[in-house]
This record gives sequence, structure tokens and C-alpha cells, in this order.
Amino acid sequence: MSDLKQVNVEYFTIPGTEVKIPAVGYGTGTKAQWSKKGREESIRHTLHLPLAEDVALAIKRGFRHIDTAETYTTHIEVAHGIKLADVPRDQLFITDKFSPGFKSKARNIVVKAHTSGPYESIKVALKELETEYIDLYLIHSQFFHDELTGNLSITDAWKQLERAQKEGLVRNIGLSNFDKENISEILKIAEIKPKVLQIEFHPYLPNQSEGIIEFAKQNDILVEAYGPLTPLFRAKEGPLAQVLPKLTEKYGKTEGQILLRSVYEQGILPLTTSSNEQRIDDALDIFSFKLDKEDLDLIKKTGSEFKFRGFFKTFDGEED
Repeated sequence: MSDLKQVNVEYFTIPGTEVKIPAVGYGTGTKAQWSKKGREESIRHTLHLPLAEDVALAIKRGFRHIDTAETYTTHIEVAHGIKLADVPRDQLFITDKFSPGFKSKARNIVVKAHTSGPYESIKVALKELETEYIDLYLIHSQFFHDELTGNLSITDAWKQLERAQKEGLVRNIGLSNFDKENISEILKIAEIKPKVLQIEFHPYLPNQSEGIIEFAKQNDILVEAYGPLTPLFRAKEGPLAQVLPKLTEKYGKTEGQILLRSVYEQGILPLTTSSNEQRIDDALDIFSFKLDKEDLDLIKKTGSEFKFRGFFKTFDGEED
């Protein structure tokens, strides 16, 4: 482990627990999953070594929080990346997610749930990840359809997560891409309340669904942000293109670091990814500076002038 880089990473505490979670996470979805799924059908579900090497690089450079999901099909790459990095399991925080399936009329896509429910998915994931437990397990979205999930309800799925936590298969449970109404339904029946909510979050989408950030805080739910660098990649035409260069000059940091730091300073945990060593290092260096309040306010105000949603357009009543 002599080639491991030592970095100072801050932590959030998962509400209602003493569990520390690294305050920036490395994701294996988006571009990473498509690099695997884009291969020939005959090898599509086999180990994609370049992706595993990316995971290993991220860990060696200092990431300790790795985010994956059933639908990404990247479990085996995460497991292999951990082996390559040679970091003890108890030094890592692994997040995984159950997929209730997905359908899109606009793109003529129908993907059924991979298993009968979260409990079975967790059992499969433990084998693929080659681990005895998962640190955080989420339901990937609130969009359940009977024909995709075998009539499994959201509350039934939550009960399966509770069972898994009671049995020690997972240590913390939560949600992803849920709105206030559906979280409230879970809170009504929960013996173990959701501790984490992962949603799309960036200056152009400060609330994935109406009032969700404030609602999460009121219910002691830690928010994680995927897509925090959207203004640099998916929405380059937005007004922050005129603001971020000035801030990079002021702070001597990259535009990506400015955006990640702005998320962190709002008490939200950013998830990011890269196969580029310098960008990985940059993402881990967001704890070495602070934004002036006026600059954080400027990012938020400028972002509010332009709306962009990259995922789950169903929240806007549109087809994905």
C-alpha cells in the first residue's frame, strides 16, 4: 500500500448515528457504466478492466467513499478495483442501490427489476462486491411499476431494507430520487427511518422535487448530490459560464472544485467521478479552501436563473 496517497478528507455524520461518511464520493454510474454496457453483447457482463482500474486509481489517490448501483452493473469492477488498490475493507464506505426497473415511452425502453426486491438484490450484491456488508443501501427511485417490480410496493421494499439492516447485511439504509410525498409514506411505516437521500443536485437544479432539500433537513436525512458538475458538462450554455472563470481566478481553484465546494458548504455530500488523475486529486482537494458567503450566494442566485434537469424528467411530468 506504499503507493497510496494520503489526503485530508472531511466527513459527514449520518443523522441519528455515529457513522462517519467521507464527504465526497466516487461514482461508478453515468459515463462509467456506459463504457461497460457499450461493449459487445458477448462480453457486456464480464469484468471491464479499465473501469476497475479507474476505481483503484480513485482509491489510491484518496477516495474512500465508492458509489455503485445494481443498474450500473459495476459491482464486479468495484470489487476488483478494491483488490487492485489493496485497501482494507473497513477503511472504505460502499454505497449500493436497488433498481425497481425503468421504462421510457419516449425512448421505447422497458427494463424490469433484476430481482424480486431489495433483500434478494442485496444478497446478490454481497457476492458480486465480495464483501460481508454494504455500508449504505438505497432504493434507487420512487418510480415503481407493477409490471416491472412484480407488484412490489415502495413500503414493501423499505421493509426488506429494514430486514437486511437488522441482519447486518447493510449498515445504513436510505433513498434515491424520492420526493416529499413518497418519503412521507415510508416514514409512516418505518421502524428504521431513512438516513440518506441521494438526488440530482447542482446550481441549475437546487430542488430535484419541490422543497425536497428543506424537507430532508427537517427529517434528519443527509442529502447526497449526483451531477454536481452539470454546469460544466451537460449545461455548458448556462449563466454560470460567465461566473465560474472569475471565481477560479480569485481562489486559484478549478471550476469543478468551486462547484463541489459550493455543494459541500450547503451541507450536501457531492458525488463525482473521473478517470483523470489530476481531476481525481482536484475533487479530493475541496476541503483546503472556503468560499466567501457572497460567492456562494452568487453561485446559487445565478444558478436559479436557469433550469436544467439531466435525469428523471418524470419529476417535471415529462417522459424520460
